[in-house]
Amino acid sequence: MSRTPIIAGNWKMFKTVSEAQNFFAEVKGKAEVEGVESVICAPYTNLPALVEAARGTSIAIGAQNVHFEDNGAYTGEISGGMLKELGVKYVIIGHSERRAYFAETDEIVNKKVHAAFRHGLTPIVCVGEKLEEREAGETKEVCKTQTEAAFEGLSQEQAAAVVIAYEPIWAIGTGKSSTSEDAQDVIGYIRGIVAGLYDEATANAVRIQYGGSVKPNNVAEYMGQADIDGALVGGASLEPASYIALIEGAK
Repeated sequence: MSRTPIIAGNWKMFKTVSEAQNFFAEVKGKAEVEGVESVICAPYTNLPALVEAARGTSIAIGAQNVHFEDNGAYTGEISGGMLKELGVKYVIIGHSERRAYFAETDEIVNKKVHAAFRHGLTPIVCVGEKLEEREAGETKEVCKTQTEAAFEGLSQEQAAAVVIAYEPIWAIGTGKSSTSEDAQDVIGYIRGIVAGLYDEATANAVRIQYGGSVKPNNVAEYMGQADIDGALVGGASLEPASYIALIEGAK
């Protein structure tokens, strides 16, 4: 099965609205490459402006988080319905920074995945091991636990639509990165987990990204691996020229 490569920039807590608009003006028409899906996941405040700027382009806009309830007394939170009405297509769920700094558990991640689907959003589900887990040889065990938990209760159709981002935590923002062969080994294993939960066809439909210090000079190497379908990129997605180069490198 042919899977469309997907490059998603995760801006984290960077860029004001005016900075986001200036960024988009520079990448419009250049970060639109046939056969590659371009996504920008931005802070909530930027989403309306980016969705408006992206109209008529092939660039999709995503959020970085969503609450698992549809509404309620959750001060400071944003629901899936709010994001959907804006015109957002994707939402990152379970990023390691959310797990580490905001106490998100596998159970919360699963509830957020279900919330995304309730509102017609496509979840980008992050899984990955800490340095001490990698050194203890627990990489695959950690990824298995996180993947199985995230997919709990999803239909076959929903499962096939999920984008998984394998991000070894020790490689995020450190300049260190897993070799393309190591990343392929783990991502191939994750695909096998999905096949075990559902079937081969579902597993072959799921797009799995690599994340962790991906840059224009190494993205093609990762994309050359059989099971790597894109990248979730932090720092290297913040500069227009770099973001464009990432998209071009994914062809």
